Amino acid sequence: MLRIAEFQNRSVRERSVRHLYAIAAFFFLLLAAGCGGKKSQNARIPAPPPSIEPESSSTRSRDASAATKKHSKPLYVEVGTASWYGPPYNHRKAANGEVFDMNQPTLAHKTLPMNSLVRVTNLDNGKSALLRVNDRGPFVGDRIADLSLGAAKELGVYRAGLAHVKLEVLEAPAPIEHGGRWCVQIGAFSESSEAERLKSRLTRKYHTAKVILFAGPTGDWVRIRPLNDDRQRAFDVAKEIKVNEGGVFLVRLD
Repeated sequence: MLRIAEFQNRSVRERSVRHLYAIAAFFFLLLAAGCGGKKSQNARIPAPPPSIEPESSSTRSRDASAATKKHSKPLYVEVGTASWYGPPYNHRKAANGEVFDMNQPTLAHKTLPMNSLVRVTNLDNGKSALLRVNDRGPFVGDRIADLSLGAAKELGVYRAGLAHVKLEVLEAPAPIEHGGRWCVQIGAFSESSEAERLKSRLTRKYHTAKVILFAGPTGDWVRIRPLNDDRQRAFDVAKEIKVNEGGVFLVRLD
């Protein structure tokens, strides 16, 4: 009986030791797994998203610049009647060489330097907008400006068709009152034969000038470019010419 008891006690002690070893091994594996898990988790942390602050700052800067220009002192002021245009000029080449998009807020003017920045105010309702000169016109009566369709909607001219406006030039890439390249544009003629006759007559009269005939969306036009596109000579020619159809318009080319 004594031997059986000793054997049982030794078995209990051995089981206890094995149990302790098993517990120790379990905690060791758990600790190791925990450390490995941390490393794996850190490796999967994504990089922070790129900051949008520069874009936001740039947008605020452009808005602030536009707001500043909107209240700048003008270089040149003109008051008169403005109309608007779109079809059939949409997607045709504008006078500055770019494709005209009637939905963009732009401005056509006969004599302001191309790409000038103009504050246009509708004096009938007080609305104003900053517009860039990218085309020439209007070639109707005594109107001083033609608004794109987009600009007309912004200024409340779209439904009325015409408006009394004030043009204030805030930026110009060239002098307004002198220099530049000039011509005289005559038309539009509904009959091509009439335009041809006028071209022949003007070619004989102005030997040093270049007389050009071209077709536009509203009819045929005759353009006279004096020698060296001289401004004063273009003014003089415009005063001399009389026509029964269409009109005579002094136009700046640049």
